[in-house]
Amino acid sequence: MTGLLCYCRQGFEPELAAELTERAAHAGIAGYARTRRNDGYVVFASDDADALDRALPWRGLIFARQKLRLLAELPQLDPADRISPIIAALQGQPRCGELWVEHPDSDAGKPLAGLARSFGNALRPALRKAGLLTDKDNTRLPRLHVVFVDGTHAFVGVADTRDSAPWALGIPRLKLLPEAPSRSALKLDEALLTLLTPEEREALVKPGMRAADLGAAPGGWTWVLTRQHLRVTSIDNGPLRQHVLDTGLVDHLRADGFHWQPETPLDWMVCDMVEQPRRVAERMATWMREGWCRHAIFNLKLPMKKRWDETRLCLDLFAAQAGRPLTVRAKQLYHDREEITVLAMPARA
Repeated sequence: MTGLLCYCRQGFEPELAAELTERAAHAGIAGYARTRRNDGYVVFASDDADALDRALPWRGLIFARQKLRLLAELPQLDPADRISPIIAALQGQPRCGELWVEHPDSDAGKPLAGLARSFGNALRPALRKAGLLTDKDNTRLPRLHVVFVDGTHAFVGVADTRDSAPWALGIPRLKLLPEAPSRSALKLDEALLTLLTPEEREALVKPGMRAADLGAAPGGWTWVLTRQHLRVTSIDNGPLRQHVLDTGLVDHLRADGFHWQPETPLDWMVCDMVEQPRRVAERMATWMREGWCRHAIFNLKLPMKKRWDETRLCLDLFAAQAGRPLTVRAKQLYHDREEITVLAMPARA
């Protein structure tokens, strides 16, 4: 079997399958999605895996935490010798620069973490002896992934390090600091890490920039922005944590985030208000259309059903009403729940 193997949040397999199916069809590439609810991954089988891999970049996929080009599925591994079938499946493949042995982030997959660690230690020297893995890690070469879904069933795939998540399981390891006002701070931290490239973060998030945080209380997203030394106008009728106000970088206005607008254009606007996703998309489009901010990060809370349809509708609505060319990236982040996070910024020339 060839195609793509993508990881996702447990329970969102139908959304990822629908996204891959639609995007592959738009690219004119035949294939089909294969998954089960709560597996934590989706296989999209296609005879043209290389073209599919190029047509569906990782940053453009909303519900995929990780994207791999699938090389083989090994459903009946002998626990006494799992290594030989993997080496046989890799014959004729280019040498890889790293090996990651993983498992889905699911109830069934998490108990496989110990197997993944120990098997990786055994597989690396065997791959190096066979000339399939460099002696030292080389991130410029493709990265080999072996993904166990149970003790005798594994997928073998490869990732382009420029077009894949740089974290094991596709999950950035972020720590909630004691001074964070809420766990939602991790969502904005992850959004800045995931939706912006390192070069973009350096250029677009600079000390002294001005930002607005709509629906700010208790101050988690405002706190993240102040740690980047931005000056923040925090809009919420509720209170902010005192230590956030004590930074000297925050102006707290008790107002409705859906109606407030800045007197002069801002560098950034962020929004994590709990509201109907279409209403949020329309208000965010107004901000971009009126030029009240240059860059925005906002969350869209998804319904319980037809989540892919609602995602597509809201993003199309936002793009249509924004009224100017934008670069838009959206992801369901690890620290998101029933939502996606969207980045919008001026389109590159």
